[in-house]
Amino acid sequence: MKVKIRKGDKVEVISGKEEDRGKRGEVIRVLVDEGRVVVQGVNIRKKHQRPVQTQGRRNITPGIVEFEGPIHISNVMLVCPKCDRPTRVGIAREGKEVHRVCKKCQAWID
Repeated sequence: MKVKIRKGDKVEVISGKEEDRGKRGEVIRVLVDEGRVVVQGVNIRKKHQRPVQTQGRRNITPGIVEFEGPIHISNVMLVCPKCDRPTRVGIAREGKEVHRVCKKCQAWID
């Protein structure tokens, strides 16, 4: 599956949980095989961590750990850096170079 959203892009959540809808954040990780992205500050999960001693004699601190869970890539839209609106992404080829293009203002994204 060809993914038009990359790590470091600014995206807006367009559907999903009510408290996450409309939030903007930076893409931390792209899971291409699963078709999901991890967005900073969106889909916050809590994990109860018990104290574990690893082989290197380091202790993992216990407690409740909060982290971002992955959301489906169809639930986010890329935010154009020029027009600052969520937009669809097109592909433009110029010689051997390939660029992502904002469908609203026709600006290059990278």
